Amino acid sequence: MSLVLNEEQRLLRDTARDFLAANAPVAALRKLRDERDPLGYAPQLWQQMVELGWASIILPEEYGGLDFGFTGLGVVIEECGRTLAASPLFASAVVGASAILLGGNPAQKSALLPDIASGELTLALALEESHHHRPSDIATTARRDGQDFIVNGNKTFVLDGHSAAKLIVVARSSGEQRSREGLTLLLVDRDTAGVSCRRTIMADSRNAANLVFDNVRVAGDALIGEEGNGWPVLEAVLDRARIAIAAEMMGCALEAFERTVAYLKEREQFGALIGSFQALQHRAAQMQADIELCRSVLLQALSAVDETPDQLPLLASLAKAKLNELVKRVTNEAVQMHGGIGVTDELEIGFFLKRARVTMQVFGDTGFHKDRYATLCGY
Repeated sequence: MSLVLNEEQRLLRDTARDFLAANAPVAALRKLRDERDPLGYAPQLWQQMVELGWASIILPEEYGGLDFGFTGLGVVIEECGRTLAASPLFASAVVGASAILLGGNPAQKSALLPDIASGELTLALALEESHHHRPSDIATTARRDGQDFIVNGNKTFVLDGHSAAKLIVVARSSGEQRSREGLTLLLVDRDTAGVSCRRTIMADSRNAANLVFDNVRVAGDALIGEEGNGWPVLEAVLDRARIAIAAEMMGCALEAFERTVAYLKEREQFGALIGSFQALQHRAAQMQADIELCRSVLLQALSAVDETPDQLPLLASLAKAKLNELVKRVTNEAVQMHGGIGVTDELEIGFFLKRARVTMQVFGDTGFHKDRYATLCGY
């Protein structure tokens, strides 16, 4: 596989960069934060993204999609990482759409995918139940009651959970609590009786929610995939999500790095530009080397979604682990090289540091993915 973007992908990247710079700079996220916006993103911005086709990039043409491939979506999300643009793109167009694509039946695909493509439907994955990513450690239950399911349990850190119209709930219909066997995926309307939602204010000023399901009745036709056999679909969806969030982290790291290098070229100390100090040059050079390595890892992972899906688990964990390390190092260095002003709210560099800390935890931290990678390699 080629580890470079083709002409169409580069054009998409450049278009996304220009659009986001003009319409969703970091100042827009600051405004959402300061005003404590109840939605957490600007609906008009989301509609503009939809009109550009971003919500439908990976969807087949028969459902109103562009069928442009996962790498195309990845370059768009990377550019979103550069400006920290807040939108339902990740939760709906990546996670939600992938769940319906990979696990939905024909009726569900026909009913839901066109609405995702048009931006009319937003989704959120209700998975986590603790402060750590343990995707098979599910205590939420889904028991049969005639043709319906009754769902009980709690979910935490549900990305865009307070604003999504529908929730993809991971519940246990059989098996032990940490077993991969017995997991069931259900599509639940967020306003269904018995669903309680509390939005959480994250360090990065983005959207997440805690959910409680209290005897929630869900119709049998809301089942995604097979009852008790949801793990294969869930794992594939998570791997796509891990690669996509790694793309956002790449954009975050690139922007933080470029801003830092620009600062090194203009800040004077002891009568000289601090970019002339050899110690800072070495640190910047190491960041540049790390970025280039991670760029290759990310492009290979993005390509694998469409071209070599059998390699997806391995490459997803590799990409997430490497980008976790990269974005941590680059944002740390960015704040340190900016000095005291780097930790002030006035300077935007702190927004990148905060977003990095949250994305590092999304669907698995570095330790989780190093362990998973080693397990997949037979260690």
